[in-house]
Amino acid sequence: MKYTILLLTSMALISSCGNEKKATVEELISSKNIAELQLRKKEIEKKQYTIAEKLSELNEAIALLDTLKKLPLVTTLKAEQVVFKHYLELQGNVNTKENILVYPEIPGILKDIYVKEGQSVKKGDVLALIDDGGMNQQLAQLEAQALLAQTSFERQERLWKQKIGSEMQYLRAKTAYQSQSKALEQFKSQLAKTEIKAPFDGTIDEVFKTKGTVIALGKGAEIFRIINLNSMYIEAEVPESYIGSITKEKAIEVYFPILNKTSQATIKQVSNFIDPNNRSFKIEVAIANKKGEIKPNLSAKLKINDYKNKRAMLIPQNIISENATGEQYIYTISEKNKNKEGIATKTMITTGKTQNNLIEILNILEVGTEIIVEGARSINNGQAVKIAN
Repeated sequence: MKYTILLLTSMALISSCGNEKKATVEELISSKNIAELQLRKKEIEKKQYTIAEKLSELNEAIALLDTLKKLPLVTTLKAEQVVFKHYLELQGNVNTKENILVYPEIPGILKDIYVKEGQSVKKGDVLALIDDGGMNQQLAQLEAQALLAQTSFERQERLWKQKIGSEMQYLRAKTAYQSQSKALEQFKSQLAKTEIKAPFDGTIDEVFKTKGTVIALGKGAEIFRIINLNSMYIEAEVPESYIGSITKEKAIEVYFPILNKTSQATIKQVSNFIDPNNRSFKIEVAIANKKGEIKPNLSAKLKINDYKNKRAMLIPQNIISENATGEQYIYTISEKNKNKEGIATKTMITTGKTQNNLIEILNILEVGTEIIVEGARSINNGQAVKIAN
């Protein structure tokens, strides 16, 4: 019926135009009759306006009588309260405080090396020996001199207790004995430096020198690298905005992408210094490494639970719109009938933290409220919609 009325109206208008014999547009242009051209234009514009009015009336009538009206299809989700945990995700780097280069304390020829790369050692184990250059022979002389000084002192001490001899003789003997003893101790300490020992339990990671090498002191003189893989930690930088929620002993999840391994750990240390360049502070996370898989400088991803809401409402971020003033809103369903038809109602919201593609709504909606998901971007406030869940 709609198309019949439109056709009849159009034919009537065309017929009324065709009954009058008028000059063609080309003839009017040839005769330069601008007044007639303007008159013709006004007549057509008037007829066009009349047609538009008729079409509007017909559309309103059709909308009133058509029981099969086509409504925009939308899908919805129901608002519900859930436990929401927000995680701060950081990039970290594995370190160990027991990762050092071992240098000699005295120069000389590297006489022997007792360990090889990959070997486990204990604190105090002798790793290498530097030639003493005759110091052992000197030690024997010093020991003999020290023994003589001791004997002389003990003899003089006995005499002094018997009131035999002068006090000056006794003091000279005592001073000579003490001086020789200290000289002997210092020499033994110097001789002990020819033995290069492990400073802690660990593994020989690298051996830089070979037997027979002439060792000097200073840069480039390192002989070994020792690492303790049982004392590992992860260092990461945290934005200063989280300083209130990141505390010592807080539980943390650690993921090593290269190893495809996840483990649980705790924050060992929280720095009290905020770097003025990037407004962040450092944390250290102790990490177990029983199998020795975790190596220094290995990258790690940290997940720290910095926020929890036991009665949160979460919605997809992509259904949120903003008005000209920056206020956020979503569409909810009201006046829903048994045919799953309802009215799209603009609902202003305040949002909180996000996790993945979900965002927290801070102004709690009534539980069970239907929130429009698909189709939310193509509807208007107050528009009738069809729910197609």
